[in-house]
Formats: sequence, C-alpha cells, structure tokens
Amino acid sequence: MELSYLEQINQAADAIRARIGSRSPEIGLVLGSGLGDLADDVSDAVAIDFGDVPHFPVSTVAGHAGRFVVGTLEGKTVIVMQGRFHYYEGYSMRQVAAPVYVMRKLGVRTLVVTNAAGGMNRAFRPGDLMLICDHINMTGDHPLIGKNEPELGPRFPDMSEAYSKPYRELAHRLSSQIRGDDGNALELQEGVYCGISGPSYMTPAELTMLARLGGDAVGMSTVAEVIAARHCGLNVLGISCITDMAIGEELEPLSHEQVVEVANRTKPKFAALVKAFVREAND
Repeated sequence: MELSYLEQINQAADAIRARIGSRSPEIGLVLGSGLGDLADDVSDAVAIDFGDVPHFPVSTVAGHAGRFVVGTLEGKTVIVMQGRFHYYEGYSMRQVAAPVYVMRKLGVRTLVVTNAAGGMNRAFRPGDLMLICDHINMTGDHPLIGKNEPELGPRFPDMSEAYSKPYRELAHRLSSQIRGDDGNALELQEGVYCGISGPSYMTPAELTMLARLGGDAVGMSTVAEVIAARHCGLNVLGISCITDMAIGEELEPLSHEQVVEVANRTKPKFAALVKAFVREAND
C-alpha cells in the first residue's frame, strides 16, 4: 500500500531524528547554487546524505552537495540543506517542498532560503545580495495541489507576508555592521523574486515580460519551499545572490558555471550576513 504524503514526511523526519539524537533544530537553512560552503561553518555536525533519507530524491545539479548538516551555528542548533531539489529535475512540487515539512517536524520555526538569481532590476549588479520581499510563482505548478494534510497546515494558507518583514528589517540592520573588501558596509538590495520552472534560461521577451510584471530577480527554485514554509507556519527570510544581469533588451549568453563562479565570489558577505542573522533571530 502506498504511503500518504504525511506518512512519508514522518518517516523521513524519524530517520533524521535517529541520526541526530535529542537535538532539536531551531533554524533551517536552504543553500542554493554555489552557496553550500556555509555548512562547513557548522560545528559538532552530523551530515546525512539525501539518499539516506526515506522517500527523498537525490539532487543532480552541480554546486549542490545533496545532504543535510545538523549542528551548531552561532550558538543555535540548525539544520542545513546543502543543496536542494528542483522541479526541472523531474521531481514533483510536493517532492521539492517535502524537506521543509520534514524540518518543521524536527522543530524548526525559522527558515532561511537562498538562491542564485538573475537580476532584472537595472539598479542591481552581479554579486549583489537581494532580500526577497515577495515572489511571483511562474512555474505553472503549486506544491499544495492535491489532498491537504491538516496536520501540516490549512487548506488555504495566507500568503500576505510570505517573507517576514521583521526578518528583513533585522537583516538590513545587521548589514550595516558587515564590511566588504573595500571597507564599506554591506548594502542589501530588496525586491520581488520570480520563480520559473527552468531548466532553460529565459528568452529576452520572457525577461522583459517578468520585469514589467514587477519582478526584480528570476530563478528556478524557492517558491515551492516558501509556500510550504508558510503552509506549516514557518517564518521566512529569503536571500538571492544576483549572479548575472537578466535584462531582456541587453541579454547575453549565460552558463551554469558562470552562475556558480559569481556565487562563489559572493560567499564571504553572504556567509557573514546569514551567520549574523542566525545569531540574532528569534521566532
């Protein structure tokens, strides 16, 4: 007999709990392309490959290690997703969102979700960090389609503040204490993230459309995880690393290797911001 979605999530959570013992993570982190090295800063860590978790698929994308890391970061117990699943890999939106529910079952109340994204706002530059204030779901799918499990959340979850305003305000305050290589304080952008299905990058006409709809950045992840997070009551901080400019009228060829290379260069200020947030954040 096929297990229900809820039963699969419970079994996955139980398998992780068996590996981490009595630890109860407070904060979950989802690390996108090129940003996974932050997991190396977690102390007293237990690493669990996605392939060792029941009902979990395996991440197939370069720059995604494909494992959980549970331990201590800035005095808090955290669970880090070093890589993620993507809709374009052939997984369902429910599979993409399942790790969020698993983290909630393990005790997480706060989710930090990160990604590499193309900048559609002409004020942005490659290497900028953008706090996500909202998103537009352009994937053509939704992780809550199908039977609702009341134990996970309500049938019709509110999305009026998908990305926590207090968390964004805290991140802005913390950024003033972070210095870049030039000695200046870290300046954060803020904007709307457009989530697309991928895996192809967008055409100039598509990017122009998204910008006119109000998008500031575009990427192939995040929206399913954030919908699931709000469904199960998690508060969310979203951060996009702007790895390239996706201006429809000025579009140039792009490769995944270029995206990861820019994300790698951005890691020091990204890591500093996330660690400061973990240290200061409260539910």
